[in-house]
Amino acid sequence: MGSRLAVVSGGGTGIGAAIAGSLARDGYDVLVAGRRADVLAAAAERIGVDCGRPDAVTPVTADLTDPEQLDRVLAAVDGRAVDAVVNNAGGYLGGETDTLAGTAAHWRANLDANVLTAVLLTEALRPALRRPGGRVILVSSISAQRGGGGPYSAGKAALHGWAYDLAAQLGPEQITVNVVSPGYVAETEFFGDRMTPEGHATRVAATLVRRAGLPDDIAEAVRYLASPAAGYVTGQVLGVNGGSVLGR
Repeated sequence: MGSRLAVVSGGGTGIGAAIAGSLARDGYDVLVAGRRADVLAAAAERIGVDCGRPDAVTPVTADLTDPEQLDRVLAAVDGRAVDAVVNNAGGYLGGETDTLAGTAAHWRANLDANVLTAVLLTEALRPALRRPGGRVILVSSISAQRGGGGPYSAGKAALHGWAYDLAAQLGPEQITVNVVSPGYVAETEFFGDRMTPEGHATRVAATLVRRAGLPDDIAEAVRYLASPAAGYVTGQVLGVNGGSVLGR
């Protein structure tokens, strides 16, 4: 068992799995939390083989929008200090918006998936965060800065404001809070079957480096923010977007 513990939500596929793998290779024990038990178990097994530590990653099946299911995460933590909480769960959820009731349901689903999951997981683990040295990292989106995603954009933007508050609250305890804001990242489930070759080309052309991001690009940013090297970085939004949106 490693000396450091990280909890990664949405850690079964794409960016979340890349983050879990990166932290496991750095020697963390990693809990990956999400709703799909089979996907989480497969990711945990694969990462364990890749990093040469079969028990490095533990899957925890839980719907993080349900306060009662957070007990499953706490049980898996089992009283240990948590070095890093990486709130990666979320995504764009479609829905019927032709009626006010449909619009309300659409917005609630997206805010629950992208904001409430982060708030509940972080608040559940807040007492367990290592003091000093704990890390809270929120995975946002370029759409929080430039729009284009309706309730998804609004939810991701909400993480920014909350991160600033949380950074101020936890800073005196030497716990940092930061946001990673990815641009277009290929090789994830985010777009499902909605992505076309034309859409891919347009998004690549919008970057300054003329390539799509990969899950490992985001994982490396999280890896830095989780490390001791980032102890003087807090309350920041780190754009990892190939220059699609410039820093400001």
